[in-house]
Amino acid sequence: MPFLTRLSPRWCWLLAPAAGAATVLAFAPFGWYPLGILALALWYQCLRGRSGRGAFVHGWLYGAGLLGVGVAWIRISLNEFASLPAIAANGMMLLFVAAMALYYGLAGWLMGRVQPALQRAGHDWAGAVLLLPAVWVLGEWLRSWFLTGFPWLLLGNTQVDSPLAGWAPILGVHGLSLLAALSAGLLWLAVAERRARVAALIALLLLWTSGGLLRMIEWTQPAGQPFTAALVQANIAPSLKWQPDALEPTLEAHLELTREHLGAGLIVWPETAIPSFLHEVRRPLIDPLSERARAEGSEIVIGVPIMENDRRYYNGLLSIGTSEDSYYKRHLVPFGEYLPLRGLIGPLVDWFEVPMSSFSPGHAEKPLLRVGDHFAGASICYEDVFPDQVRQALPEADYLINVSNDAWFGDSLAPAQHFEFARLRALENGRYLVRATNTGISAIIDQKGRVNVELPAFERGALVGEVQPFSGQTPFSRIGSLLPIGLSLSMLLATLVLGRRGRVA
Repeated sequence: MPFLTRLSPRWCWLLAPAAGAATVLAFAPFGWYPLGILALALWYQCLRGRSGRGAFVHGWLYGAGLLGVGVAWIRISLNEFASLPAIAANGMMLLFVAAMALYYGLAGWLMGRVQPALQRAGHDWAGAVLLLPAVWVLGEWLRSWFLTGFPWLLLGNTQVDSPLAGWAPILGVHGLSLLAALSAGLLWLAVAERRARVAALIALLLLWTSGGLLRMIEWTQPAGQPFTAALVQANIAPSLKWQPDALEPTLEAHLELTREHLGAGLIVWPETAIPSFLHEVRRPLIDPLSERARAEGSEIVIGVPIMENDRRYYNGLLSIGTSEDSYYKRHLVPFGEYLPLRGLIGPLVDWFEVPMSSFSPGHAEKPLLRVGDHFAGASICYEDVFPDQVRQALPEADYLINVSNDAWFGDSLAPAQHFEFARLRALENGRYLVRATNTGISAIIDQKGRVNVELPAFERGALVGEVQPFSGQTPFSRIGSLLPIGLSLSMLLATLVLGRRGRVA
C-alpha cells in the first residue's frame, strides 16, 4: 500500500467520504471486517498535515459517507410508515446524517490540533497508535449517550467474527473499536515508516493472535439443564399491524404458531406482537393462554403495550405460565416511541402518524424479567445496541432475551446490522441471547456470539432451538465500558504529554 503515503491532499475530498462509505461493507450483511480497518488507515492519512478546521471537514466527510450509506434506511420508516412525502423523508434523513457526522468532525478536529505537535516533538508514531484510537473511541462513546445516544455502526461491531472478538468479553464493543483503530494505526505505521515497520507488524500479529487465544477462554459456566425455545415470527406487515380490522388475524397468526409448539420450555412473541393494550386482551386472550401454557409446561413471553393506572403506557414484555412478570422498555426511540420537546412541536405531532408514539420509559432499576424458574435479561428492540444497559441484568440473568420489530425499515441493511449488534451483546456477557422479531431476523445466539439457529427475514414460522442457561460474569459485564474509555483518555493524555515540546496548532 505505498500509495497510502503518496496521496494528493486534493484526492482526500473524495477519499474521506469514500472511506466512510466503504466502512459500511465491514458491517453485516457483508461482513468484510478488514475493510473497516483499511478505510480508517486511509482516513488517517487524509487527516495528516491538516489544521484543526481542515481535519474537522475531512472527519465530517468520513462520517457523512459512513452514515449516509449505512443508515439511509431511516427514510423508509419516515416515508412509508410516518406518511412523510419522499422529499421530506429524504431531507430529514440527510439532516440526521449531517448532525451525526459532526461527531466524526470533532474527532478529526482533535486530531488536527494534536498531531502537528507530535510531529514537531519527534513522536509522529504516537499519532497513529495512540491519538487515532483514542479520539476514535471517545467520539463513538460520545455519540453513544449524548442526547439519548445513537450507538449504531460502532466500528467494534464489525469485529464480531474476527480474531479481535476474543477481547469482547473483556473490553466490550468500545474496546473492539479501540483495537480496530489501533490496528489501522499500526497498519499505517508499517506502510509509512520504514524504521517502524517490523515493530508495527509484530504488534499487529500479537494483537490479533491474543484475540484468537482469548476466544478459547470460558468466562461463564453452564447453569442447569438446557431447555427448548420456540420463537414466533409471524411476519406481519407494519402497514397492516395497527389497523383495527387486522387485530384478529394478527393474534391468530401468533396463536397458530404457538399451538404447534406448546410444551416447549419457552415460547417468545416479538415486540408489540399484540397491537392492543394488555388490559383490553387480558380476559379474552392472556388469561386462557396462560392457563394453557401452564398445563403444557411452557412459559410464554409476549410483546404488548401496557397501560398503568396513571394512564401512562409502556412498550412492554409480559411473561405468563407458571408465573407472571413484566418488563417495560427503558430506552425509547426519539421520534419513534416518543417525541422530544412535545410541547414545542405540538403542531407537528399529527404529521408523524406513527402508532404508539407517546410511550413512557420503563423503570431504570428493573432490567430483569422473571420467566418461570429463570431470570432473563430483557431488552426491547433498540435497547440491545446499548452495551452498558444490557449488562445491567448480570449476574442474575440466566440468559438474555430481545424482542424486536425491524419491519419499519423494510428490506434494507438495518435488520442485518441490528442482528450483528445482538450477537456482540451475547459475546460481551457470556450469555445465550434469544431474539424474536416480527419479520426477522429471529435467532438463538450462544454465549460466544455464534448463531445456533436462525429464521431468515420476511418468513413466517416458529424457530426452535436449545437454550443453555449460564452463570458467572465476564470482565465486561462487571465493569462495562470503563476500561476502554479509561484507556482512551489515558492515550489521549499521553499524546498531549508527548507533544508538549511542540506548540499545539
